[in-house]
Amino acid sequence: MGTPTGLHDPRVRGRMLAAAVLASFVSFLDGSITNIALPAIDRDLGGGVVTQQWVVDGYLLTLSAFILLSGAVSDAFGRLRVLRIALIAFAATSLLCALAPTAGVLVAARLLQGVAGALLVPGSLGLIIAVFEGPAQAKAIGSWTAWTSVSSLFGPVLGGLLVDGLGWRSVFVIGLVPAAASMLLLGRVRDEAREGPAPRIDLPSAALAAVGLGLLTVGLIEVGGGRDAVLPRGWAIALLLAGLVGLAGFIARDRRAAHPLVPPALFRTRNFSAGNLATFFVYGGLGIGFLVPGLYLQQVLRLPATTAALVGLPATVLLILLSGRFGALSGRIGPRVFMTAGPLIAAAGALMWLLIGLGTGQAVVVAAGTVVVGLGLSITVAPLTAAVLGAVPEAESGIGSAVNNAVSRVAGLITTACAGLVLGGAVSTAGFMRTAVVAAVLLAVGGAVSFAGIRNGQRASS
Repeated sequence: MGTPTGLHDPRVRGRMLAAAVLASFVSFLDGSITNIALPAIDRDLGGGVVTQQWVVDGYLLTLSAFILLSGAVSDAFGRLRVLRIALIAFAATSLLCALAPTAGVLVAARLLQGVAGALLVPGSLGLIIAVFEGPAQAKAIGSWTAWTSVSSLFGPVLGGLLVDGLGWRSVFVIGLVPAAASMLLLGRVRDEAREGPAPRIDLPSAALAAVGLGLLTVGLIEVGGGRDAVLPRGWAIALLLAGLVGLAGFIARDRRAAHPLVPPALFRTRNFSAGNLATFFVYGGLGIGFLVPGLYLQQVLRLPATTAALVGLPATVLLILLSGRFGALSGRIGPRVFMTAGPLIAAAGALMWLLIGLGTGQAVVVAAGTVVVGLGLSITVAPLTAAVLGAVPEAESGIGSAVNNAVSRVAGLITTACAGLVLGGAVSTAGFMRTAVVAAVLLAVGGAVSFAGIRNGQRASS
């Protein structure tokens, strides 16, 4: 079998990049591939818009709640060890989703799947930060960003083919393939010995974050659930407010904790704080912007799942061709211009969706707007990731990655939970047009934050 290989062995860098990409691909793919299957799940298991929201947000909720904790766990116990455990757990929960007999069981399985998914992204991105440095690191992050972003847009295309050909349950099985490939690529490579004491984990902060996000999500979904809501409106509002209190408690606790879950010192770096604020608005806009079009094309225009998914294929091609290049350019001239222009271009694409109100060529309008959104996304994501993680010392790359991914997932979680409010309780042309405006505003604010806050050449001191 040979001697286990060390993490910094030059011979394994390519393998580690491929393993990190595939591990993240699993998580991002699952987050996107499910969207196109929502109408089929509703037809089979019932529950309307509320169930559709919960199938998406059940995963995002636990992923967002535990991703901060997973960053600390990854730094404390080793990126490779945690990554292997996460891949096994994700495969097991994916099978549970595929076998779910009711909507309630499916949502419960999605909650468990989110916990496993929370361990994947920080560990994989932290692995890249540990293995690469300098311009090679920026290029590696660009490749990681390109392929994980592709999974977010390629997922619906693959999902449409699977739903139409094999049924919605197959979308949860397909993730086993990249998970198994990632495990094979990791092989016997092991973590390097850690210098200094392992970081301690603040469990009360993690509990407050999880409870706060959970209550906030339930409240938002139920407030906008309309006739499909389970709770009375008063109770839903009370839960929403309780969630806000819980999140405020998390912030207060984390600022006082001896071993904070999110070290406040990270936010003293301008690019880290501004980059995460931009992340919140950009991914909030993308969260609702990529959920509703697929529902509209299937439930209003009555297109098959595969046809609806193919609408986003040109955007996927743009991401494959351009994300790595923009990541490399960002490494040479700085991220600010890309993080400003990209979201503004994506916002223009979202506003193009308003042309569906003309009543003709609506599928073409959705496709054209999606292409422009994809162009803006390909300009944005690699420079944004490089700017945020470049502001974090390597020893804290796990928690830095976790914070940034938590921000992006929480943003998507909140805007997805608000989808019922924006749509008015049901998918319609008017609701989709409202969604387009909301997405465009959020994306434009993300670009403005980047212009005002990001500085080129700002790097962390190790």
